[in-house]
Amino acid sequence: MAANMYRVGDYVYFENSSSNPYLIRRIEELNKTANGNVEAKVVCLFRRRDISGNLNTLADSNARDFEEESKQPTVSEQQKHQLKHRELFLSRQFESLPATHIRGKCNVTLLNETDVLAGYLEKEECFFYSLVFDPVQKTLLADQGEIRVGSKYQAEIPDKLAEGETDTRIQEKLETKVWDPDNQLKDPQIDQFLVVARAVGTFARALDCSSSIRQPSLHMSAAAASRDITLFHAMDTLQKNGYDLAKAMSTLVPQGGPVLCRDEMEEWSASEAMLFEEALEKYGKDFNDIRQDFLPWKSLASVVQFYYMWKTTDRYIQQKRLKAAEADSKLKQVYIPTYTKPNPNQIMAPGNKPGMNGAAGFQKGLSCESCHTAQSAQWYAWGPPNMQCRLCASCWIYWKKYGGLKTPTQLEGAARSVSESTPRGHMTRQEVQGLSPFTTSGGRAKLLAKNRQTFILQTTKLTRIARRVCTDILQPRRAARRPYASINANAVKAECMIRLPKATKAPIKNRSIPRPPLATIVKELAIQAPLKLKAPRGAPTPINRNQANQPRGGSGLLGKRPFDSSSQAIGLPFPTNGRPFTSGMRTTSQSVIKRQKVNQGDAPNPVVFVATKDTRALRKHLSQSEMRRAARKPHLPVRVKLPLGPRTLVLPTLPSSTSEPIVLED
Repeated sequence: MAANMYRVGDYVYFENSSSNPYLIRRIEELNKTANGNVEAKVVCLFRRRDISGNLNTLADSNARDFEEESKQPTVSEQQKHQLKHRELFLSRQFESLPATHIRGKCNVTLLNETDVLAGYLEKEECFFYSLVFDPVQKTLLADQGEIRVGSKYQAEIPDKLAEGETDTRIQEKLETKVWDPDNQLKDPQIDQFLVVARAVGTFARALDCSSSIRQPSLHMSAAAASRDITLFHAMDTLQKNGYDLAKAMSTLVPQGGPVLCRDEMEEWSASEAMLFEEALEKYGKDFNDIRQDFLPWKSLASVVQFYYMWKTTDRYIQQKRLKAAEADSKLKQVYIPTYTKPNPNQIMAPGNKPGMNGAAGFQKGLSCESCHTAQSAQWYAWGPPNMQCRLCASCWIYWKKYGGLKTPTQLEGAARSVSESTPRGHMTRQEVQGLSPFTTSGGRAKLLAKNRQTFILQTTKLTRIARRVCTDILQPRRAARRPYASINANAVKAECMIRLPKATKAPIKNRSIPRPPLATIVKELAIQAPLKLKAPRGAPTPINRNQANQPRGGSGLLGKRPFDSSSQAIGLPFPTNGRPFTSGMRTTSQSVIKRQKVNQGDAPNPVVFVATKDTRALRKHLSQSEMRRAARKPHLPVRVKLPLGPRTLVLPTLPSSTSEPIVLED
């Protein structure tokens, strides 16, 4: 019962998404809405995964300084990784959330120099914070509420003097005497002098124009003159004049007029006091922020002094009563039952109803992404759906509470959107073209401006061994046909470590492939390379401006292959680019074909080949095996056997029986 009872000031978990970690908030108010529901006004606390990379770097620097100053014991890399999950950042951002989204309590404390960071890992649901995050300005600042405990904040107490030993220190340098109780004046004389000082203060306010406007009545002026600032000035005057009443009287009323002493209550105007009350309602007793955002023309000492004087006024008492009345009308606590509904990311058994993220299609044999275990009472889908990653029950609870995995992984912190669930291999041609960076001019310019850098992907020995040992799990041929589908390398390596002791008994036969020398390879390429054809004379056919000065007749080693007619086929030879020279077609020297607008960003090089109707007709006469052979060896010419065309029958012309015309009469 007490565990499900939540009160104002508790740090609690809020769930806003079934797959994301819990939100950590502090309850400030519990309000009941008109429809009977309970809403909680909470203060937001942020994790490291919620802030930018630059602020994370700043937080790392602050953590290193804290470890050096407090002399923290050394911890392992995994413990450092988990400590980042326990660190939070306080903010002054408020939001209202339904109380039914509360999922439990947690403990959040201010990090102190006496704390041991490793101790937070030993406690469950325990967090700490030392910096304040501003979501609007995107800044991290040190918390002003720090408790200064430590050796550098403590006073150095000298040793106790022995009996009969005198103190050799100079007292005037250590402290300043402002009042001597063993003076020659009696208490009635001191009281009379204080009354005279108040009367002088009242008279001085009557002479001052600004004071007469603020305190128009005599009672207000007398009340202002009776404040502590006037009494402190009178007692200081007695001390400076050696408690001589005559000299002190003359000091209170010099030749220029009576001395006027004011405190912060008189210096501040009514509008400034209203600004201070508004700032105090927003920031509390954070005087630095009050001065910076509301009263920048005031000093910090003036703001602090006004606060303690303002607490002695009736205005403070009235506001305190109003807040107490509002607090009585609000809820003090609320009971939220334990949330027992199943999580949609839960991977159900084959007989049960599957959850989200394609849980029913998960492969068997996958291990936990955090602890790499293969056995768990319950599994949960984690990460992008197409990655088919999952977590065991304990790691899922750790992910929801602490916002990370027990061990660092590549997928942690990556964006997990539903749009990633559609692989590119299953898209239509139009969808793939829509995703291409060449479709827009902005994307094309961005891609062309990107510098190209050389990088090398080098596999480890364990990866190469896992390809041989775990061929049934890896399925390299199936993976080669689907390059867009990711491979769970952790599961393959884990299975390889299990099979490796058994596989070492049967040595793997490596088939060595002899490689010919370089001279032999060059000779074979020279033999297989086709002869270069001479370009036909005449002006070339300009397709675009990049090709205007390039002849279309020749073909390089990897250029467009020529179509040569077979000796058994009936037809004419086809030159490069598949354009036949027939009597019914004009050559490039005779005319210029219609220009076609080709987008420069769509072509990787400035050479563009345009297929003609005859070329497309010739492709239909190639068998499937010939097409594959041509794709494997693009440098070899392709020979096409054209079918025999329909023969035209030549009918003999019969001579007419008579040369006279035949006339038909109706």
